[in-house]
Amino acid sequence: MNDYEPTSRPEALPAHPVSSATSGPSVAGSSGGAGAAPPAPPAFWPDSSASVTMAKQAGWPRVRRLLSKKITWVVAAALACAVIALSVVLGTSSTSSTSTAATAGNPASGSGAARGPLSGGGGSNARSGPATGGSVGTVASVSTSSFTMSTATGQKVTVNEASSTTYQNGASSTSASAITTGEAVLVLGTTSGTTITATQVTVQPTGSGGSATSSAAGVVPFQQGAPSAAKNVGQIPNYTEGSGTIVSGTTANKATEAALAAYPGGVVDRVVQLSGGEYEVHYIGVNWPHHVFVNQDFQVVGAN
Repeated sequence: MNDYEPTSRPEALPAHPVSSATSGPSVAGSSGGAGAAPPAPPAFWPDSSASVTMAKQAGWPRVRRLLSKKITWVVAAALACAVIALSVVLGTSSTSSTSTAATAGNPASGSGAARGPLSGGGGSNARSGPATGGSVGTVASVSTSSFTMSTATGQKVTVNEASSTTYQNGASSTSASAITTGEAVLVLGTTSGTTITATQVTVQPTGSGGSATSSAAGVVPFQQGAPSAAKNVGQIPNYTEGSGTIVSGTTANKATEAALAAYPGGVVDRVVQLSGGEYEVHYIGVNWPHHVFVNQDFQVVGAN
């Protein structure tokens, strides 16, 4: 060990560097040569508390940058979530409004389909699918398995025939050949709108159920855009639109015939038995009546 090598760390050193004038003597030559003076010891040992303080001060800018970036991302994420939530709320509100408007404007949607609108055109107010009904009118054209007819109020009706369809001329049986243009016929069968799949076609005397009879009964022809007449005739049973049980077969046929004889010109698209035992015969294709009421003896008692 030479005289220039420190043996231990000084106990107390100044906190700032000492001028180079106070350092040990400089020796020329290679540091590895013989007799070369060892490098001068450091002028001071760094003060530990000062080093920590400086390190902290040097680290703060980086910490601030990291915090700034983190805050920016948090704010951006919060804004994105807010925008998404607002979009969902607006979309739900729009869908709900659209759905409400569609339901309000369409009485045939949802549970309203069981009631049906009160207008009387073209079979659009049928409460359900095809049901037993019929119509009376004058044959307009004839084809191999169908014919068309026009009611006393001008409603066009298509009649589809089948191998099971029966034909009558008055009270006598006849064949499909009896159905010719200009004949007045009563058609009973399954009604879907203004199309009837016939189970029975009856040729009637000329003029039966014609326009004169229809006018005398007060039947109001259907006219697009015209309001339905609001009047009650005769005895109206306790009845709510859409109530009752749809009937078929002979019962429905008898009620249909009675209603069409009293109020010719419409198309019967269903017959409903009410809680009191009466029948409501539902008309389409006319602006009045929409409901013809028949008692248990199959006699017409009222209409509205």
